[in-house]
Amino acid sequence: MNDVLTYALVAGVVFLTHFQQGITGFGCTVLAMPFVTLLIGLETAVPVLIIQGWVLAALTVADSWRKIVWREFAWIAVLMGLGMPVGIWMATRLPADTLKVILGIFCILVGIEGLIKQLWNARPSETASPSRRWLSVFLPMAGVFHGAFATGGPLLVIYATRAITDKSLFRVTLCLVWVTLNSILIVQRAVQGAMTLHVLLVAALLAPFSFLGFYGGNRAHYRVNDVLFRRIVFLVLAAVGGFLVWSVLGR
Repeated sequence: MNDVLTYALVAGVVFLTHFQQGITGFGCTVLAMPFVTLLIGLETAVPVLIIQGWVLAALTVADSWRKIVWREFAWIAVLMGLGMPVGIWMATRLPADTLKVILGIFCILVGIEGLIKQLWNARPSETASPSRRWLSVFLPMAGVFHGAFATGGPLLVIYATRAITDKSLFRVTLCLVWVTLNSILIVQRAVQGAMTLHVLLVAALLAPFSFLGFYGGNRAHYRVNDVLFRRIVFLVLAAVGGFLVWSVLGR
């Protein structure tokens, strides 16, 4: 495959996954990773997609910062921040493939369960549904996965769908989390020497497609009602789980 076709395919993947995240506020990195890794290799794909995810999240925050739920952001950032150093330290020590498959299957089950409840308009009672406080246990785990594999989004979403019910508040608060945590990952990978000139050039090449994806997804976000939004969130969560499993078992 020649370079022009390769990067055209990468640009298409970036546009589609960033369009999706423009609507929901999460998922672009995990959804894009298997395809972009296949096309340009893991060493380039990971830092490039972290940069692209940071840019997209920053655009969302700049557009909607007045809607940030600061209390939830602080709670999420602190608990995920506790897990991130563990993930960074264990990145080369964890059985990565096994953990990704477990996380993927878990996300598929949660996504399908949530989607079924949304389609049936079932609203779980406070006694039948896990409380926000109990779901907080997922946040340090999300930090571990984000530090190790930049895939903390699915576990964070399990908490956030319960804690933040308004679609716009949900999206921008999650995006501020990504700006904060991905800034740490970018610095960490720069110190490790992963942010090479080639990586920066590829990121710059893909930036217009990130902007176009954000623009389209942002417009779609405001046209989607809250019920449909939550259905999309659970569908994306299940899809993210599927892609995590496929990224390991589909090699």
